[in-house]
Formats: sequence, C-alpha cells, structure tokens
Amino acid sequence: MPDETKRTVPFVSFVLHLDMDAFFAAVEQLDFPKLRGKPVIVGGAPNERGVVSTCSYEARKFGVRSAMSLTEAYRRCPQGIFVPGRMSRYRGISAQVMAIMATYSPQLEPVSIDEAFLDVTHSQNLFGPAEAIARTIQLRVKNELGLSCSLGVAPNKFLAKVASDLKKPGGLVIVAPGTERAFLAPLPIERIWGVGPKTAEQLHKQGLKTIGDIQNADPRLLARRLGVHGHDLYRLACGEDDRPVARYDDTKSVGHEHTFDIDTADIDAVKATLLALAAKVGRRLRKKKLRGKVVQLKLRYLDFTTITRQCALSAHTDLDHDIYRTAVKLLDHHFDGRPVRLIGVSVSQLCGEGEAAAQLSLFDAPPEKAQKLAQVMDAIKEKHGEKSITYAKVKEYEDEPPSP
Repeated sequence: MPDETKRTVPFVSFVLHLDMDAFFAAVEQLDFPKLRGKPVIVGGAPNERGVVSTCSYEARKFGVRSAMSLTEAYRRCPQGIFVPGRMSRYRGISAQVMAIMATYSPQLEPVSIDEAFLDVTHSQNLFGPAEAIARTIQLRVKNELGLSCSLGVAPNKFLAKVASDLKKPGGLVIVAPGTERAFLAPLPIERIWGVGPKTAEQLHKQGLKTIGDIQNADPRLLARRLGVHGHDLYRLACGEDDRPVARYDDTKSVGHEHTFDIDTADIDAVKATLLALAAKVGRRLRKKKLRGKVVQLKLRYLDFTTITRQCALSAHTDLDHDIYRTAVKLLDHHFDGRPVRLIGVSVSQLCGEGEAAAQLSLFDAPPEKAQKLAQVMDAIKEKHGEKSITYAKVKEYEDEPPSP
C-alpha cells in the first residue's frame, strides 16, 4: 500500500516592521519646503537645555544624532536649522501611517510614534505575498503622505526589526524563512536587542564580536556568564523570537518621566521624584479604571546614557506604592552613582479593573484600605488641583531643590 502519511509543513509567520525615516525632521521638511535638503535638527534652540529628538540625514553627516544635547549638536553642525517639535502634527501623521498599515491586517502593534509591527501571515490570500504587502505600504506612505519609510519582512519581530534598519532610508529588506542564521551571522552583536555598551564589552572580552560568533558559542557558557539574559541572547542570535505581534489595544502603557533642572546624584531626591511619578501613574490608571502588571524604570544619566529595566508584579495593580516599591527596587539594583538627568516610570500589560483578581499579601495593608486612601487623594486632587495633597517625601524635595 502507498504511504499516505502526510508530510508536516512547518508553519511560518510573516511579520513586517515599519520605521519612518528621520520622522520629525522629514515632517518639517514636508511642511516647509525651504528646509528640504538642509540639516534640520528637531528639539529646540541650540542654547536651550534639551536633546535632539530627530535630525535629517543632512545633519547626520555632521555627526548629529538623536538624544545628543542641543549644544553638542550645534557644536558639530553650527549651520544646522534648529526647530522646536510639533508633537500634535507628528501624532496626526503617525495615525495616518498606522491606518494604512491596519488596512492589511488587524494584528498591528505600534512600538512608538514612528514605528510599528504588522503580522500579515493570514493576509496573504487577500493581498498577496508579504513582500508585496510591504512594497504596497511603502508606496502608499510615499504617495499619500509624502514621506519615506523603511521596512523589514521576516518570520518574527526581532528579525523584522533588524532588517528594517539595514538599508535606511527607503529600504526594504526581506529575511526568507530558513535564512535566519545566515542573515544575522555577519552583523555586529550590538544589533541584538538588550546588548548595550556594558554587555557588548563583556562579550568582546570573550572574543564574541559578531552575531555569528554567538551562534557558534556554547549556550551554557553564555548562561553562566550572563544568567537568564545569556539564554535569551543565544536564542535571538539564532533568529528565534516567539513573541506575537500584539494588537493595538493590548499594548497600552501609562507612564510619566521628569527631567531634572540640575543633574543630580542625590539618590533620595531621585527616589522622591520617582514617588511623585508613581503617584501620577497610579492616578491615571485609576481614572481609566485600569490595572497593570509590569513596571518599567527609565534612567538617563548626565552623558545621555539611557537604560530601561522592568519587573513583573505578582498581580495587577493601580496603587501608587505598589508601582513605587517596584520602581525603587529596579533603581537600587541598577543605579551606578552617576548624576541623573531624567527619571521615568511606566506600567504596562494593562487590564480592566474586573479582569484580574488582586493577589493578597500577608504583610501589606488590606487592598481595600489602600484603595480607599487612593480614592480620597484622587478626589482632593480633582477638586483642588494636583499639588493640593502629596506624600511627605515628595513635599520635602519640592521645597528644596536636589543638589547636583
């Protein structure tokens, strides 16, 4: 009898990553034709305390880049045209880009105002191959909005993100299924998510400079040197990433950040500011009737080195002190003593109040009591203003500016 056993065909996903090219600067050049072809630097005047949000490719030739101080950008490119940002305009354009992408799949995950993932695995019967969908989106953004974007098409989010960054501006890079390791191998290790300067330095000392070097390394050795991060690093180096593209409604987060007038290494002042930010985040969550499970800390030092670290809670929460305690743990673990320029906290993995049961603790105050206290504070602020009531620790440092 003939063997009727069917061969199993592996399931392959197709993910697009779209990244707008020099987005804010490109919008300025679109709206003001006299700026086209010139070094445009978005962020403010060169004598202001601030950083470059985005700059045009003409400015990048002089070494200007995002997150650089405006004064340094002026030193490198004194002929640059410095303009303030127009966030409402950028958000409007961003919404139009996302609407174009959503035409081809509901699985749309905005990452920021100028980039997003789109899962088109199940869209190909309607719109053709993933590559054709990407080209169509790129062409529509150009024709309908007058802007350039770069796209990567790959079997997963990590690969699509790496691909979209390789041939900017206006690039389209395809990573075909089965070529993942070969595609990544020649690239520097810094292309891997989570590999910052410190991790890169550690890996370089071990003779690992390309992603191919990590592919050929012993994963057990990486795990011993880098802990859990070593395991994740090896998987990404091999092109493995099983995170799904989340729909827009699943990617909400609530956060606040603060830039100090004077960079400060006073840890108590930083923690007081963190408490004030946690209180703002908690209040916004309660107002929207949401709770979150992941707390993220953002820390920027005086040299603009920025780190983000996150931690999952045991249960969803909307309480200030739950958010603050977790953020402080992250701060204590990662703060290296250098003066801090900016601190931020955000909460993600949100759900409605009734969608996740709170987990009780033997040591914390009953959640009902904490909720009632939060509601009283919210009511006072609603009636008398944001500064009408606050925590003593916050008040102490509001009255006395932090020392540098």
